[in-house]
Amino acid sequence: MQAGQDDPESEDEVYEVVDLTEYARRHQWWSRVFGNNSGPIAEKYSVATQLMMGGVTGWCAGYVFQRVGKIAATAIGGGFLLLQIANHSGYVQVDWKKVEKDVNKAKKHLKKKANKAAPEINTFIEEATDFIKRNIVLSSGFVGGFFLGLAS
Repeated sequence: MQAGQDDPESEDEVYEVVDLTEYARRHQWWSRVFGNNSGPIAEKYSVATQLMMGGVTGWCAGYVFQRVGKIAATAIGGGFLLLQIANHSGYVQVDWKKVEKDVNKAKKHLKKKANKAAPEINTFIEEATDFIKRNIVLSSGFVGGFFLGLAS
């Protein structure tokens, strides 16, 4: 028997240390499921992975938007209904001339503020458009998932 081959106490044996955190960073579970990058995309994920990630996040956003929208519509509609009933019963009197005056005042104020805020809004729109163009697969998955979330 040669020294170092089958002897567990031999100092010639070499052990490889595996850093699991580094391995997990390099090998995500979706890489095993959907494969590696499939094109010259800024993202490091395959088309299927991008569609899945966009679709899931879109569905979640659509579902939450639908639920919150229904609750908000019910609350606002119910509030207007109660105000109309109270107005019709005589509990509430609305000064429509004052309402019109306040609405016109708010319109003028919003027009002044809109001119000042326009550059920031335009910059945001340009950044959003650029993001959508660069990540068209992810964005299309999000839109599809969003509509499915609204429908469910």
